[in-house]
Order: sequence, then structure tokens, then C-alpha cells
Amino acid sequence: MIESSTKCVSSEKKKTIGDQQDRSRVAQWSVPQIQALLDLPFPDLIHQAQSIHRQYHDANAVQLSTLISVKTGGCPEDCGYCPQAARYHTGVENQDMLSLDTIMAAAQTAKAEGATRFCMGAAWRGPKQRDIDRMTEIIEAVKDLGLETCATLGILKPGQAEQLKQAGLDYYNHNLDTSPEFYGEVITTRDYQDRLDTLEEVRRAGINVCCGGIVGMGESRLARAGLIAQLANLDPYPESVPINYLVQVEGTPLYGTEALDSFEFVRTIAAARITMPKAMVRLSAGRRQMAETMQALCFLAGANSIFYGDKLLTTGNPETDSDKALFEKLGLRTL
Repeated sequence: MIESSTKCVSSEKKKTIGDQQDRSRVAQWSVPQIQALLDLPFPDLIHQAQSIHRQYHDANAVQLSTLISVKTGGCPEDCGYCPQAARYHTGVENQDMLSLDTIMAAAQTAKAEGATRFCMGAAWRGPKQRDIDRMTEIIEAVKDLGLETCATLGILKPGQAEQLKQAGLDYYNHNLDTSPEFYGEVITTRDYQDRLDTLEEVRRAGINVCCGGIVGMGESRLARAGLIAQLANLDPYPESVPINYLVQVEGTPLYGTEALDSFEFVRTIAAARITMPKAMVRLSAGRRQMAETMQALCFLAGANSIFYGDKLLTTGNPETDSDKALFEKLGLRTL
């Protein structure tokens, strides 16, 4: 058990933590263990996270990804945080899929601005075969630019992941969102197992997994520990772990939820880094709401990737010039 006291964790316990980190393919992290991490005094937790971060990553480098919505609005799901759900009145209209030329122009801009990964999201429950056909054409074209590709298209049917892999898809994003116990408070139209099944399809196809969650949805610290446990115990854990800070959009059920304390968000980043040491931990949605000092603490806690660009699907994101200025202040360079 990891201590949550003012004393440092003993060398024997540090060795146990190290064993857990190295054996990423074995389910090692229990919810109580992760909650004990989250309960540590803040300096102790950050010290552990930063020490582990330096073992596996360049502590002063950040990877840049750009996200574009290739198909916006009209989603039949009832995710309580999402302005793209057709049942909510958020001002987001159901739009057709973007043309290849429009997507390629955005990809070229992203590359020119320094992004190395181009992520494409679509507001579907899951893609139809015609959608997969279009996406494979887009993936091939973006790959030709020399960018890594990532797609988040919803629930995949058997065989679809293989088609995306053949087109050259590098990463597939499918978030667990929260712990299994809290999940039903946020979503009812899709089961937790549906998400796990899609992740298994992605793994079998040989595509890297991008999988994280959203914090600040009214969940407890125990639920955040449950989310991290689910992610860390995937076999293996995800190569990319986006941690989203809830962006509250008027018209969604979660609008008006009490905002999560900034330090609690940083603690979640640190726990992700400690339990998934080799993963790229990404600051995703919600950075526009974060002060520079909060973002700096997240980088100190082990975050080493961000979404870069003025917009994330339908919500705002810090301007690229603001990010460049922050990196300069912190002495960070981009990968």
C-alpha cells in the first residue's frame, strides 16, 4: 500500500511501485492503491510523478497534436458533457462530413504550426462502411504529408479497425470517460463494455490506443482513481492518455456542475504518469480554462502532450501564439 502521509514512501515501497510500472502488461494497480496516490501530500505526489517522468521521457519536451471535427453534430448518444448530441439544444448543428480538400488544408496548416499528429473526430455512434471508405482515403492523404494520424469515430464493428490500419492509421482514440461505477451518471446509450470491446478491436488490428477520460463531471476522487485504474490495467495500457477537464456547454446536462479544483486535476495527471510511465499524457479539452500556472503544474506532474490549435471539435482552445509564449516561459521545446 502506498502511504498518504507527510513522510516519503519507503525504499521498499518505491521498489514495489517500480515493479508495477515496468510490468505494464499485467493488471497491477488497484483502485485503493491509486486513491492512496491521489491522497498523498501534493509535494510528495509531484516529486514521484516528476521522477518517473524523467526516467521515460524528455522532461522539457512536449508533443503537439491538432484535432479537427470532420463530422460535427447530430450524434444519437446522450453523453452528458457533449454539445454534439442531437437531443441537447446547444447551438451545434448537424453538418455533413468535411471534404477531403478542407481536411487536407487543415492538416497542412497544423504541420506548418509544428503539430506532428493530426487527429480527426466524427460525431457518430459508430461509422458505417461508407464512412470507413471515406476515412481511409483521408488517412492515406494525411499520412502522405508526413503526419501521424489519429481518428475517433465511435464504436467499431469487427473488421473496421483492420481497414483503418491498412490505410495507415497510427492511433485510434476511444475514451473510457470515467470509472465504471460513475459511468451511468453520464451516459446511458452506450455501455462501458462497448468501449472496452472497441479498444480490443483496435489492439487486435495493431493500431496504437489513445484512451483517457474527463474529470470535473461531478465525480468523486474515488471515481477518478477508478478511471486511472481502468486505464492503467488495460493490456497493455494506452500509448496516449488524454486527460480532459470538463468544458461546460450550456444546454448539456452537466452545465452548471461545480468546477473541479485545479490541484485535483493536477493530481489526476500525476497519477496517470505514475501508473502509465511510458504513455504520452495529454492535456486535452479545458486548457482554455486553465491559468498558465495550472498548466505548468501539469507539465511538472508528467503531462507531455497537448492539443494545439484554436479549436477542439466544437469548443475553444488556447491560441497557438499563447502556447508558444507559455513554452518559452517554461523553457519547453516541442517534439
